[in-house]
Amino acid sequence: MADWFNLARWSLSFLWIFTGLTSVYFSPDIGYHVLLKAGITGVLADTLVYSGSVLDVLIGLWLLLGRGLVFCIVFQGAVIVVYTVLLSIVDASFWLHPFGPLTKNLPILVLLLAMLNNIQAKSKFIKDVDIARVKDSAGVNDFDQR
Repeated sequence: MADWFNLARWSLSFLWIFTGLTSVYFSPDIGYHVLLKAGITGVLADTLVYSGSVLDVLIGLWLLLGRGLVFCIVFQGAVIVVYTVLLSIVDASFWLHPFGPLTKNLPILVLLLAMLNNIQAKSKFIKDVDIARVKDSAGVNDFDQR
């Protein structure tokens, strides 16, 4: 993979892990406040805050592991879209927040699309190289005039 790809993977991993840990250890009040605006309190709120945190950390670790990246990237995109839609419904003012908790999702989705495109391009290149090797080992040459 290209160097930018690994940098993107590692930086997204950091983002997911840090967000997951922050959601529980440093700023759980923000998650509880959002859930309260949606009428969710008590055990359900606790479950959602902690489940969201665990999900975020697991996505970050999955990125670090580097296995099943196509599914990981698609899954991230789906989670981001779900988080964005739900938060938009509960408290659309987050779109106007100066730190961009929702607006940052748009460039992250674009980065995920670029990463998918890179994987697809690499897969096509490998397939083309493999076909060329098979042709070469069989003595077939595209320039043969036979």
